[in-house]
Amino acid sequence: MFQNEQYLLIMNTTFKKILILFTFLLFVLPAFSQGFLRCEGQQIVNDNGPFIIRSIGTGNWMIQEGYMMQSTSAGIHTHTQFRNKLNHTIGVERCNQFYDYWLREHFTKTDLDSMKAWGFNAVRPALHYKWFTLPIEEEQVQDNGTLSNTWVEKGFIMLDELVSWCEQNQMYVIFDMHGAPGGQGKNADISDYDHNLPSLWESEANKEKLIALWIKLAERYKDSKWVGGYDIINETNWDVDGNTGHENGCNCQQNKALWDLQLRLTEAIRELDQKHIIYISGNCWGNNYKGFEEHNLKGFDKNTALTFHKYWNVNDYNSIKWVLDMRKRLNMPIWMSEGGENSNHWFAEAVELFEKNNIGWSWWPVKKSRLNNILKVTTNDDYYKLIDSWKEGNTPLSGDETYEAVMSYAKAHKISNCTIAPDVIYALNSRTNSQATKAYNVNHSDEWIAFVNYDLGKDGFAYHDMLSENSTGNSGNAKWNSGNQYRNDGVDIGFDGINYYVGWTEPGEWLHYSFNALEEGQYHLEVISSSDLIDTEIEIHINGTQLETIQLPLTNGKHNWETTKSKTFTISQNGVKLKVLINSGGANLKSFRLKKI
Repeated sequence: MFQNEQYLLIMNTTFKKILILFTFLLFVLPAFSQGFLRCEGQQIVNDNGPFIIRSIGTGNWMIQEGYMMQSTSAGIHTHTQFRNKLNHTIGVERCNQFYDYWLREHFTKTDLDSMKAWGFNAVRPALHYKWFTLPIEEEQVQDNGTLSNTWVEKGFIMLDELVSWCEQNQMYVIFDMHGAPGGQGKNADISDYDHNLPSLWESEANKEKLIALWIKLAERYKDSKWVGGYDIINETNWDVDGNTGHENGCNCQQNKALWDLQLRLTEAIRELDQKHIIYISGNCWGNNYKGFEEHNLKGFDKNTALTFHKYWNVNDYNSIKWVLDMRKRLNMPIWMSEGGENSNHWFAEAVELFEKNNIGWSWWPVKKSRLNNILKVTTNDDYYKLIDSWKEGNTPLSGDETYEAVMSYAKAHKISNCTIAPDVIYALNSRTNSQATKAYNVNHSDEWIAFVNYDLGKDGFAYHDMLSENSTGNSGNAKWNSGNQYRNDGVDIGFDGINYYVGWTEPGEWLHYSFNALEEGQYHLEVISSSDLIDTEIEIHINGTQLETIQLPLTNGKHNWETTKSKTFTISQNGVKLKVLINSGGANLKSFRLKKI
């Protein structure tokens, strides 16, 4: 029988074998330099020619967002709010201990090695300026009336390590200024904006601080070939036009303040560094470039690329036509610098769309406590209890209990404690062959196979479900996996406390299973199912031919499992595709086996 514990053991053992092999290859294969990433017309290239960026974002490592910290229900949305809460609850010393551990273990060389082994060629670390310099509110006023810039070595040391790991892996690192001084967006969770303090757009001192930081970074990394460039401002969402009704920046028509600051940043960086790509972004979470061309964007810097972000919309040509047109019109490369947070079907469709149109991409994020990322974090119960205790009217946990809870949460993010998601990895590696499928496990006759281990691949090829992605533009309404368990496909998966099962089945849905080698002969199919609502009819297909219809019983309980046996049928070839089609009813499907007679 399929067991969750067996799955974790198999996956973690496989993961360790991959890393051992990959580490060996790193040392025995000769290192080579691909040279600086750079812009040539509409393409990003290196010394080997055109280069498609296939990147992963580090997410919560250096800037904690409320949804990934799972603290928004307690009114804690930003990095600084979370840290202030810990300072108040456990004291500065233990809070610092937590962050030291978090930064050291959340993203490590093992994480980076794994990304390389899984097909990525770049990493996009989300930076918070506070690891590199002090907020303007804490700086000293100099004799000339300007603020000093106090540099914090911690952030630079972390980047030095990351650059070293990337060099060893022959991967590029693209610095992403995710949290700029003062915060660059009203969406405070992303940028750590505090509405009680001046934002980046309301303070010249914050702008000067950001410019000084990029100068410092350019000075330090100007000769680093494995630094893939500078993503200078992430996801601005602000009324930079100064008109009412443009709060998130999506309706701004000129965006002059955003353009002017990126121009100043570019000019400051170019004083020191002409080798690295500068990635610029529009307003409205990166996609509103209105006014930029009027401000002489075309040709203003020959080593600059345009970025855009893509979330929760349809993956068709029309969804990216605007940015393809801009690429051609301005003769500049484009990069989809952040997308994700969807289903595997959406991932595969997006990657296919990007790569067919010569667009590099970066996925967000590498890990968190949800299904739709490569590394799945299992949240400790005492952390859930802590967040609940922070809600208004609830009794807070003690300092000791709080410290233990957050430290356990930090430990849960270590890659060795995460669950690897092969389905997400497969989806992101599909590229322009997104119709491909692959067996989830090696399947044999006479063994029980969990229904949840259907083939890897897209909806319509490995399975079919009535809802398999979120393309509505609303991040909260479309739930592709109703049970929110195990895999990130459209298939709805539940958990009975011991085993995962396919549930919430609807007529017309189906699942595929690949058998690479079966003996010719007589077989029957045994199915373990349950239903507390209605009898269910399923069809069995082998290599496209319908063999039999099976009636599954009403078991008077969602987790009351019963076994049903089919009639005998003949299998006359080795390579077999088994398809299970739901004709009617809504059974829960636990496991099956092809039993040779």
